[in-house]
Amino acid sequence: MSDAKRQRAATEIASLLDTPLLRALTEPARLEVLKVLLVHGRGDVASVAEHLPQDRSVVSRHLQVLEDAGVVRSSRVGRHRIYELDGGFLVSRFDALATRLRTLAAVCCPPTATPSTKREASEPTPRRTKRT
Repeated sequence: MSDAKRQRAATEIASLLDTPLLRALTEPARLEVLKVLLVHGRGDVASVAEHLPQDRSVVSRHLQVLEDAGVVRSSRVGRHRIYELDGGFLVSRFDALATRLRTLAAVCCPPTATPSTKREASEPTPRRTKRT
């Protein structure tokens, strides 16, 4: 395999890891927002914020980032914007990402052969006997 091919695959993996989806999910506070939506279901900013230590304005910004990344979707109900997790989108994006990463990893960073000095997991470890 050529070094150029490996380099292209590595560069593409790096770009896949720097997507709006993954950036949105790497912020712990946004993960907490997602957990609230998972556990309590859809809701407006106020109902989500009542389960979190952040102010409503901060929760609103997190919800906007999650919506921009496609993780949540929103709809207007009167003066309120109701947010909910878009599970289908999230699963399809993770599936697509995993499929592409598997393909690229085979080019970029294939598994190395296990050295012969390492024991197979199924082989029992020999017991040492105490000398007297």
